[in-house]
Amino acid sequence: MNAIEVYVSLFISSFLSSTILPGHSEIILTAFIFLKKYPIIDLIFFASIGNILGSILNWYIGYFLTNLKDRKWFPIDKSQLTRASSWFLRYGKWTLFLSWVPIIGDPLTIIAGIFRVPIHTFILIVSFAKTMRYVFISLVATNIL
Repeated sequence: MNAIEVYVSLFISSFLSSTILPGHSEIILTAFIFLKKYPIIDLIFFASIGNILGSILNWYIGYFLTNLKDRKWFPIDKSQLTRASSWFLRYGKWTLFLSWVPIIGDPLTIIAGIFRVPIHTFILIVSFAKTMRYVFISLVATNIL
């Protein structure tokens, strides 16, 4: 794979990982780090951008599609929505620092749209959380070698 293909595949995987769809961006990032062919900062950048943009999509889903939450195709089931809502109601926008956590993170980003968290606040918190996850994964991956 050339560098463009690597960065695009990492971006797409990260984007999908931040939605309800499976993407496994952490595994792909780690694999590219182990190859030692690409600058780690570039890998973190493309993984982070994809993941952040996927979360922004989730925010818009929450913002515009809440009246469709009872439809079968809605990307979050009722129990996830209820759990994320209770967390969000208890702790507010600060729960977005957990947006990187599997299972609860993606619903939290949709809940943020439902509860109309200002988009600039959302982007700042989610960008920090998601980027720090990839930095942490990169640090762990490079120390394993």
